[in-house]
Amino acid sequence: MTVLSRTSSPVDPGLVSRALEVAGRLANDAAEVITATAGRAPGSVPPGAESKADPFDWVTDTDRTLERHTRRVLAAEFPDIPVVGEEYGADAAAAGARYRWVVDPVDGTANYVAGFPWCAYSLALVDADGPVVGVIADPSHAQIYAAARGRGVRANGTPVRPQWRTSVAGALVCAESPSARFVEQAAARHTGVRVLGSSALAITQVALGRAVGAVLDGFHEWDVAGALCLAHEAGAVVLGRDGRPAVLPEGRLVVGLPGVVEELYSWWG
Repeated sequence: MTVLSRTSSPVDPGLVSRALEVAGRLANDAAEVITATAGRAPGSVPPGAESKADPFDWVTDTDRTLERHTRRVLAAEFPDIPVVGEEYGADAAAAGARYRWVVDPVDGTANYVAGFPWCAYSLALVDADGPVVGVIADPSHAQIYAAARGRGVRANGTPVRPQWRTSVAGALVCAESPSARFVEQAAARHTGVRVLGSSALAITQVALGRAVGAVLDGFHEWDVAGALCLAHEAGAVVLGRDGRPAVLPEGRLVVGLPGVVEELYSWWG
């Protein structure tokens, strides 16, 4: 298959290093808060938690607090770079800016509310060519994953060199809202499908070599931008809705290992 060549405009190395440092600091802050508060009220709704239009789409005080904290720090450190966030939307200058920060303070909020150990903090620096820097905090496993364009992936500061499978048989695929057809196609090829409720962590599993692919249908930029930076830097392939390689697709995507991603896409039908 043809893998997308990540040709991109040059980025100041100093900016990338500063962005990684600040994003890592914010991810550590978020991990501490999420760890201390997740599932604090088992069997009931935590203080400040409420559902949005969709009763399963939660927002909590933690979402709001972490996004406000992120915005304050980024405004101080990078005053010329606007922010796009899940809870408070896009800064006025975001649409035409050369760079923008994209943050999801708690990806997998329903899991967080329930105390299910599968939610994440996601932060990315994005330009016209896609994610420049991506940082994902996985508080339940005490891991901070970070990547930057051309610099590879690190887990708690250690370089990640995934050992990838070359076949879907016996492997795992992470999915959000998979169709019945997709699940049937996976079962026919002896592939396990895992629906765990965090788009960011689903894609991250591919970057780490734990899953051969992730399939998402219906998401926002803040759900995936940070994790897609990890996936690109790990060498994974990202396909958009039309089945073509993409950097930051909208609405539907498949992230997969070279050699299997097109097969995963074909299961969609």
